[in-house]
Formats: sequence, structure tokens, C-alpha cells
Amino acid sequence: MDAQDPTPPVVREVDEGGTMPVAGAPRADDSQPGRRSRRHSRRQRSRRIWGLRLATKLMLVGLPLALILVPWVSFALLDWMEDSIVQLQSNNQKGIAENIASLFHGEAELFDDLPTDPSEAGLVARSIAKPVRLNAQASEWGDEALVQRRFGPEGDGSFTLSLGTRLGVLYAYMEITDDVRVYRDQNVLRLDNADQVRISFLKTDGDQGRITVTLSESGDTTAYTMDSDWAFADPGRPANDVRGFVRETATGYALEMRLRLGLLGSRQFFTVSFVDVDEVTRGIRAVTTTAPSADQSSNLLVVRSPELLRRLDGRGYQGMLIRIVDAQEQKRAERGALRVGDGSTPSSTGLSRVLVWLDFVRDKAAAVRDWVWQGLTGEQWSVPQLDLEALGIEEEVVAAALAGESTAHRRRVGDIETILAGHPIWRDTDQADGPPDVIGMVWVEQNIDDILFFQRQALNEIAVISVLSFVVVFLSLVLFAGRLTWRIRNLRREVAAAIDEYGRLQATALTGGMTAGDEIGDLARGVSNMLARLDQHNTFLQRMPRTLRHEINNPLNTVMTSLDQLAREVRDVAESKYLESARRGILRIGAIVQNLADAANLEESLQSEDLDVVDIRALMDSYVSNCRTVHKSHSFVFRGPPGPIPANVADYRIEQMLDKLIDNAIDFHRANSPIRIQLDAHRDSMQITVANRGPMLPPDVAGSLFESMVSRRASAGELHFGLGLYVVRVIAEQHGGSVRAMNLTDGSGVAAMVRLPLAEASAQAPRPVEQAAAGR
Repeated sequence: MDAQDPTPPVVREVDEGGTMPVAGAPRADDSQPGRRSRRHSRRQRSRRIWGLRLATKLMLVGLPLALILVPWVSFALLDWMEDSIVQLQSNNQKGIAENIASLFHGEAELFDDLPTDPSEAGLVARSIAKPVRLNAQASEWGDEALVQRRFGPEGDGSFTLSLGTRLGVLYAYMEITDDVRVYRDQNVLRLDNADQVRISFLKTDGDQGRITVTLSESGDTTAYTMDSDWAFADPGRPANDVRGFVRETATGYALEMRLRLGLLGSRQFFTVSFVDVDEVTRGIRAVTTTAPSADQSSNLLVVRSPELLRRLDGRGYQGMLIRIVDAQEQKRAERGALRVGDGSTPSSTGLSRVLVWLDFVRDKAAAVRDWVWQGLTGEQWSVPQLDLEALGIEEEVVAAALAGESTAHRRRVGDIETILAGHPIWRDTDQADGPPDVIGMVWVEQNIDDILFFQRQALNEIAVISVLSFVVVFLSLVLFAGRLTWRIRNLRREVAAAIDEYGRLQATALTGGMTAGDEIGDLARGVSNMLARLDQHNTFLQRMPRTLRHEINNPLNTVMTSLDQLAREVRDVAESKYLESARRGILRIGAIVQNLADAANLEESLQSEDLDVVDIRALMDSYVSNCRTVHKSHSFVFRGPPGPIPANVADYRIEQMLDKLIDNAIDFHRANSPIRIQLDAHRDSMQITVANRGPMLPPDVAGSLFESMVSRRASAGELHFGLGLYVVRVIAEQHGGSVRAMNLTDGSGVAAMVRLPLAEASAQAPRPVEQAAAGR
């Protein structure tokens, strides 16, 4: 081991310039410029172009069809069907209104039964929209119906009264001011000795009706039919047609009661009075009444006509609200009611009933349903709420019908959606001069929740099916796209593996996808045919140097022999300088052909080499000694570990590889600078480093130094074909190793490194160098 220079060279990568020492070896970056450049060139050739992948494109094509187009068309069809059904229902209700109106054409006297001006009446009963529960609070009446009117001077004995009607029942709500409450004595038969409310009216038979409602502590009240003196009950038992509830207040009483409108006669004279009794004497202190005078009863404006009601009875229109409105827009008669659901959830049909587990899917489908519904209708999908324009639509229908026009509109009231139709009632349909007068209109309103329920049920089913379709299509596309991309990637990997990093064919045909009948199979077969043709062409090119060697050497030998013969026969020619030039040219041509043939046959010959376990330390020590003998004008420094380094190699090929490295180092080294050869052993590999001081490697050529026909020598007087380092690479790779070149870290030169695997521990002991040489 030579100890002239104890300092090992330090190298760095050409491109990065960073320093990374290698243990026991010249300090070098783990990366290899040759490999790095080849990887860079492969990245350049296979650089990924960013864009939508095939699977993404399939998703973009399939998912809109499954998730958007199909439900959109279905929802649009359902929306059109809803409009058509609603229009048919509107026409049907207009027809019903026209039929009912025909019952009252020319019947003006029916509308004269009640006063036309509400201000002429003493009392007005307004319609109550919701069911009423008697609790002395009037909480269900609504602002429209709860209109209170005061009777009597404000103070003790006065009261306020509100009247309302609903479904043939008259409701009354009173707030009575009474400083001292006097309740009925249950042991006394007389009823006029306690605070009470009296109701007087005209019966249907024309007789006078008298009912007393006794007041007590908070609770249900009792009503009695009274005699003409209002003293005793007649016939002594409660009147069940009148029910009420009384509640004590801070100022007196609050009373809410009801009675059947059927008790009242056609004129419907009606009076309500409060009788205030003295607590001590039990005598009547004061009577506050709604009548204008003691001998005159108030006229109750219920805005209902018994004859109109009678004619509406039995028409057979179920689930409809039918009203008769006069020319002053007062309701004269009302029959029927809007059908309101009981709030229970209808049992689902079809898919939702069979597949109970789809509840979760339904929840997820709601988002799709809401979005598509809003896109189609412009409305939010939700439970119908009160429409602020409902009253406006009602007024519009009434006004249009009273103007002589039959019309129908869709509106929403509370939690239900209805169709409201109106048709005019004519005073005289036979008059000849001008259009007949309108004396009223028929109001027909029907709940269309059935239509909306079936539509929404269908929408729910479509939403569920859409979500299921989306899941099925998505999974199908994922599987199909995954299978497709897997086949394409396999084909790409197989095609990439068919050509190595140096552009040499490694396979002459493909194996995957060759039997597929689709476009990918066509592509695989096309690439396989292309590889087969490339293999034929490469085989021709590989055989070309050997063929040329035989074909060119024969004429060269003939020319060389002719020149020698000419020189012997003609003295002037023998002494001519041109003869020597011709000989050098012939030798150069022969060397070119020989080098090309050797390079072409190198890989083939290496594959058939017999490998032996050789001590690389001893081989290199002997080789460097020979170099000092052959190249006396150059200085060589060798460093290596003290013990043997076994490797399974062809030793003369290792020497051939070292020849190329030493020749390259001699050509580029700086004059009077030593050429350093170093051997380092690692855990499972060894590294041979040849470094020289001299010009550095340009970054653009570091990766191509070990390719064939690449040379960086500037001298034109010597024969160089760029095959030396190519031979180094081929020998190293055939022995399972690698080669790289990099600049020294101090920028003073270049180092070439060859890494080879060590022999396995079970391999035989390394042969001495002498035996290896003898074996050659």
C-alpha cells in the first residue's frame, strides 16, 4: 500500500455542489451523476403532463347523468304533471261554482233576507277560522273575528261582546265589569236573584226564546230556558243547546259560550243582556242589554241566510268549503270545510315500503331533492307555511266574481294549500238591455294536499332512486375506471420495461393485454409489433460492426500489402512522406473497425464469462505496480484496506476496466500531478476510485460520459471514439455494479467511482493474482 498521500480525495456532485463524504472512500455524494442524469433524461422523456385523469373524466361524464340529468328530467315531468292536475282541478271547481250559482240566479229575494249594510245591524257575528275550545279566553278566535263592542256606560254593570260563527254554531265572548259578584244559591229555585246573562231571540216557529246563563266561580256554566218573567226555569231543566265557561277576572267575569244557529229563526232577532244583582237584597240593580231600547231587540247580523244554507245542503260536494257572498262582500251562507290531515305520516308505497332501510338514504336524498326543487320552481322545499298573499288572492277572486268574471286561483292558508274558485250570481239572466246585475258570488275552495302529497311522495322516491343510482353509477365507474387505468398502467410499465435506461431493448414482445378485444388490446398488439420490428433492426445494427470488420479488413489488407510492395519496388515511393501517411490512415481505419466490433461484442461476450472469486486488493496492488512500470512518466498513488477484498468477477475484465479508467485519467490529468487510485470496502460492496487533478466536468456532460461514442478530448492528433468509459460502464453493470463520475470538492479535478458487490461469505476463498493470471 502506497503511503505517499494520506489524504483521500473529496468529491462532490456536479449539479448540486454539496459535499457528502462516503465512509472509507473518497468523500462523495451518494448520488451518481451518470445515473442522476439518466434519471433526469427519463424524467424529461416521461414527464407527467398535468390534466384530468381518465377516471376523473369518466366521473365527470357519468355522474351528471346519474345525479343531475335523470332526476332533473323526472322532477320537471312531475312539476308539469302537477300544473296540469292543478289546472284540471281549477276547471272542475269553476264548474262546481257555476252549477251552484245556477241555483240562485234571479233569486234576489234570498239576499234581501238580511240587511245589506252591517252598520244597520245591532250585532255582527264574524266567521271563526279555527276550532274553538270554551275556556273564557277566546284564544282561538283570531283578530278578524274577535271584535269587541262595549254596551252600557263604562264601569259597574257594563260589558263587551264579541260574536262569531263556525260550522253552524254561534259563539259569544263577554268581558263583564262587576264590582261585587253575586252567585246563585243552589237551594233557591228562582234564577233572577243572582248575576246572570240573558239571551232572547226569535225561534224558527216565530215564538220568543229566552235563555238564562247563570254565573258562578270559574268553571262550566249552566243555561236554562226561562218563563216570560225571567224568574223560573221552564220546564226546570238545563238547556243543553247552550254551553259556556266562566272565569273570574279582576274586574268581574269573562264568559265564553255557544249555541246552535239552528235555534234562531229566519229574522234572527237576538239580544244579550247582563243582569247585575244586589248582594244584600238579592234584587236586580241594573240590566245592561244590546237592544237599542227596552221594547226593541237587536238584529243579529250573522251574515248567513237559512234559505241559502238549506239550498246548499245535500249537494254532495265533500271536502269543499262553499260560501255564498253577497254584493257587499258579506258571507251569507257557508257549508262544508277544508279537509285537514290528522298529522300522521302516510304509509309509504313502492320502494320506500319494501326497503325500510332506505331511511338513511332518504335523509341524504333530501339535499338533492331540495336543490332540484328550488331549481325547477324557484321555491324552497319545506312544509307549506302561511302565504302572506292568501288574503289578497281571496279578495281578488271575490272582486272578480262580483265583477261578472269566473276565476280560480291557487293559494296557501296555514298548513294547507287550496284552489279557490269563484262564479257570479246574476239578478236577472233574462234582461235584454246590458249585462245582468251581480247579486252575489259562489265561493268554492278545496284542499289540494292530495295532489301535493303524491307529488312530494314521487319526488321523495325519485330522490332516493337518484341517490341509489348515483351510488351504483359511482361504484361502477370507479370499478371500471380502476380496471381501465390498471390495464393502461400495466401496459405502460411493460412498455417502459421493454427498453432500459440506455435505450436497449429488453423485450421483443408484450405479454399483458394481448388477447383483449378493445382499443387497449389493439394498442398492446401494436406496441408489441413495434418492439419486434425494433428488435430486428437492433439485431441488424449489432451485427453490422462484425460484418464491416470482415468486409473492410480485406480491402485494407490489400491496400497495405500493395503499399509495401510498391515501396520495395520503387525507391522514391519508399522514401516519400505520403507513403507513411497512407499507412497511418489505413491503420486508423482498421482501429476504428476493430473498436466498433469490440464494443458491439462486449456485452455478448461478458454474458458468457466465467466468474471467479478474486482478491481485488491484491489484483489492484499488482495492477498499479505494472502501471508504474509502463507509464514511467506518470505518478500513481494507491490506497486500500490491509486485508483481502473478495469479489466474484472476471479478473481480466476488471483489469480492462482499470485500463480505460487509467487511460482517461492520464489524458486529462494535470502535468506533474499524481493519479490516485483508492479501494474501499463497505458492508456488502466495494468501491474503486480513480481521481486526477485537471479540468472539471461540465454539468451538461456528467451524465453522458459513460454512453457510447461520447468523447470530451480536444486533441485531434489521437484516435478517440468515446468507447472507453462506455466499456467501463458495461463491465461494471455486468458484474452487478455501477459507475459514476464527479468533480472534486475543491474544484481541482475529477474522480470516477466504480462500485461492485463483494463475494458472499459462503463463496470460496479468493484465488491469488498469479493463479488468476495463469487461468487466463
